[in-house]
Amino acid sequence: MNEKLNGIEACVFDAYGTLFDFNTAAAGARDELGADWQKLSDLWRLKQLQYTWLRGLAGHHVEFWQVTGDALDFALAQLKIERPGLRARLMDLYLRLGAYPEVPAMLAELKARGMKLAILSNGSPAMLAALVGNAGLDGVFDAVLSVEDVGVFKPHPSVYGLAAKRLQLTPERICFLSSNGWDAYSAKAFGFRVLWCNRFGQAPERIPATPDGEIGDLGALPAWLA
Repeated sequence: MNEKLNGIEACVFDAYGTLFDFNTAAAGARDELGADWQKLSDLWRLKQLQYTWLRGLAGHHVEFWQVTGDALDFALAQLKIERPGLRARLMDLYLRLGAYPEVPAMLAELKARGMKLAILSNGSPAMLAALVGNAGLDGVFDAVLSVEDVGVFKPHPSVYGLAAKRLQLTPERICFLSSNGWDAYSAKAFGFRVLWCNRFGQAPERIPATPDGEIGDLGALPAWLA
């Protein structure tokens, strides 16, 4: 492991894929999807991210709930999956994604140390409230921040600025964590200290800035903090 991150006063987490497992939505409908559930989950996530970037570039912002539904519609059509009620079921499951196994204990340890904790996500306020509540994490976070406060998706710098403003900390006092390489690299370019939670074994990105370190899951986070 590299040297510990010194002077960190807050940890700010991406939500989808970092704290919460987006695969649990499609997995929850395996009785209907069968062997196609992982294909659907992968394509759904890919199009969801693509649509946030395309809407951001074009200036066509809508809430993440609509983007999520549009991406699901594409994935269902592409895979030629047509079952009555399935879309509504999958969207409901998306509001109840499971937290990764190591998350509750990790958050409890950091909170016991007096660390400020926050979520910074593309998700709408209602989506994030549902996730946090379903995971039994109400009251854990000092702030749950949505891009809706600035009207543009990540990786626009104004999104990252939300965390510094709300927590009243300079970026170098904040450790940002994301499983998405593009998000981790962009947050570093903004000025955060960053640990890339590379859950999926992704190759390094070729965009500006490089995270301060890389971890396989969030259970490794406390050991990085002085």
